[in-house]
Amino acid sequence: MEEQSAYTEAVAAAMVRIRRRQTRGTLAGESQVPAAVFRALDAVSSIDDATVGALAPALGVDQPRASRLVAQAVSEGWLERVADQRDGRKAVLRPTELGRRVLAAAHRRRAAATAAAMAGWTERERAEFARLLGRFVDAMDAADAPQPESRAPRSTP
Repeated sequence: MEEQSAYTEAVAAAMVRIRRRQTRGTLAGESQVPAAVFRALDAVSSIDDATVGALAPALGVDQPRASRLVAQAVSEGWLERVADQRDGRKAVLRPTELGRRVLAAAHRRRAAATAAAMAGWTERERAEFARLLGRFVDAMDAADAPQPESRAPRSTP
């Protein structure tokens, strides 16, 4: 059990270091987009028919904060609001051409940084790391997913 705790602590410490790099914008690269707005832009690009309501939980912020980030991104020209084709009352968010260029450049920098970090690794090590990291993130997502309410019958007095 003590070994498991050491591994858990090592993984948690590494995750903190990664989060700090992301917060500094290291993985996104230097750009004219503030880090919080970039995270919103990046999240919009990965959500089908993204709305402010869908963006808030994806970013881990409340809806008013997501609305402010979207408003800033729209006013700066990185995102646009487009009428939903199925429901004209609803607006979906899409990166503009400028937003897509910023995202593409950031994704290239991320890929290059990741490749450089694993440059001395064997193909097998890279494959195993990718598999384990994906499995780890899937398990973290599953742990965060809302659990269905129990349907146990209520006792009446």
